[in-house]
Amino acid sequence: MDALREFREIGLGSRLNRLSELMMKETQKVYDYYGIDFDPYLFPVFKIISLKNSTTNTEIKEVLDVTQPAITQTLNKLLKKDLIAIDSDEIDKRKKNISLSLKGEKLLIKMIPIWNVIHETIEDLTTFSSDNLVAHLNQLENRFSEKSMSIRVIESIKSMKVSKLTIVPFDEKYAAEFYNLNMEWLETFFYVEPHDKEVLSNSKTYIIDKGGHIFFAKDAAQIAGTVALIKIEDGMYELSKMAVSPRFRGKKIGQKLMQHCLDFAKEQNFTKFILYSNRKLENAIYIYEKYGFKEIPVEKGNPYERCDIKMELIF
Repeated sequence: MDALREFREIGLGSRLNRLSELMMKETQKVYDYYGIDFDPYLFPVFKIISLKNSTTNTEIKEVLDVTQPAITQTLNKLLKKDLIAIDSDEIDKRKKNISLSLKGEKLLIKMIPIWNVIHETIEDLTTFSSDNLVAHLNQLENRFSEKSMSIRVIESIKSMKVSKLTIVPFDEKYAAEFYNLNMEWLETFFYVEPHDKEVLSNSKTYIIDKGGHIFFAKDAAQIAGTVALIKIEDGMYELSKMAVSPRFRGKKIGQKLMQHCLDFAKEQNFTKFILYSNRKLENAIYIYEKYGFKEIPVEKGNPYERCDIKMELIF
């Protein structure tokens, strides 16, 4: 007999607490399975920091609506794991700016695909009709008993395959996908600059109509990623706007898009690719170097405030 079930509505708080603890334990099992050193209880604060280029203790407290001591305790744990950096504000030295550390950025890349599957799994488990909250909890707990959340998540991740990946050229019906994929990437790792929004909102005008190209990676009917070749002059193009959907990350789709661009460039007798990036994107820089890109000086007045490295590939 489950006493908390027998208590019905009067035991609701205790049941929700028990369910919360169960889901935290199940999430921890998923992290442990994939060798990720992360505590599920740190997720809300870590997620808020990841969504901003820089934030403060007060801002985190306001958006999460939790106590200051709880925020401070979580920040100390994240700091101990070297997942965040805390720096004094340049103008107001009393103000502390919080951002992800390089280690935190790397961890975020690994976590996003897992978070997406956890989200989809919980959404699937909790989407059904019931008469009231207690009845809903009864059915939800029954589903957890049939198969644990962690097993469901791990099975879903294992089943994710890019089985029918194709690379297709620009079509106006994909313009929204181009915008959304790049906006999501920018908001995750940096922030959206005015130049970004202008180009992404008018991709045909700024890229295609000026002699550039946009390609999309499709997995069956779903757009998995995108990349653009922006024309600088005849034969010279900027490799730009590469973004992969969070649910498809970890499948080397970025490298497949890169290889397609290189093959296309050789077919079209292009002479050079350039690209602008940021050094904190170590994995991306590694891939660029793998494909033969070399670092060159960044010119003054380049289009991106976040840029601190420029690279070129001469064919």
